[in-house]
Amino acid sequence: MSVIDPRKTRHEAGILQQRLRRHVGRAIADFNMIEAGDRVMVCLSGGKDSYTLLEILQRLRERAPIDFDLIAVHLDQKQPGYPPAVMAQYLDELGIEHHIIEQDTYSVVKRVVPEGNTMCGLCSRLRRGILYTFAERHGMTKIALGHHRDDIVETMFLNMFFGSKLKAMPPKLLSDDGKHVVIRPLAYCAEDDIARYADSRGFPIIPCNLCGSQEHLQRVKIKAMLAAWDREHPGRVENIFRSLQAVVPSHLADTSLFDFRALGADADGAVPDARAWFMNDASAPSGES
Repeated sequence: MSVIDPRKTRHEAGILQQRLRRHVGRAIADFNMIEAGDRVMVCLSGGKDSYTLLEILQRLRERAPIDFDLIAVHLDQKQPGYPPAVMAQYLDELGIEHHIIEQDTYSVVKRVVPEGNTMCGLCSRLRRGILYTFAERHGMTKIALGHHRDDIVETMFLNMFFGSKLKAMPPKLLSDDGKHVVIRPLAYCAEDDIARYADSRGFPIIPCNLCGSQEHLQRVKIKAMLAAWDREHPGRVENIFRSLQAVVPSHLADTSLFDFRALGADADGAVPDARAWFMNDASAPSGES
């Protein structure tokens, strides 16, 4: 039976924390995520990612050259078996401002979504609405979510395969109503690093009884696909993420991002006339004029 060396464990945890801090700090700087005087609402789901996010932000704030506030917020969705004392005790011990919002979205999702269908969409919209409302009422200037690099890559493939769109999760986002700035400081962090760090820290993980029980989700399949790719070619997921930072519009096919029509076009109006023919007459059935 092997004996675990606590010194080695602490050393490895320290290396992981340093790497995560470096990645988070770079993401904050690259996208100007946090500014002086910000009230940053850190959304805690009870999973490894959000626990790690809050702890790394706390460490960075201790040495940051600017002052900003961190406010931890957790949503109790009234899922069966949810242990209310776990998060409450954890937040009480942190020594920072925190809030637990209680709202029964679980019953709504179970009532509205047919059995066997994906529940994440509705659950996410309800949760987002509640958190946005809380942020507005309490003067939060930024909303920090725990999505990491792998989440961003998975979302890109989900949108490509099932939405016919080339988009992912941006590290920084203005909400549709223009009222909230959403940030993802873990954007450069690998999920494996976060998982190992969370395990070393012993965070009190609270599993989700909705999405966590739906193994048929397309995101689960995409995650398995990417994991297989990365096993076969280590570094592939990281390369895919980097490609999101090196977009070449002229080598894609979106006419709203690049003016392909102007390439080789003359100024006498002949090209627009030809374009109309290709769009209309050329599409007529064979044999018709």
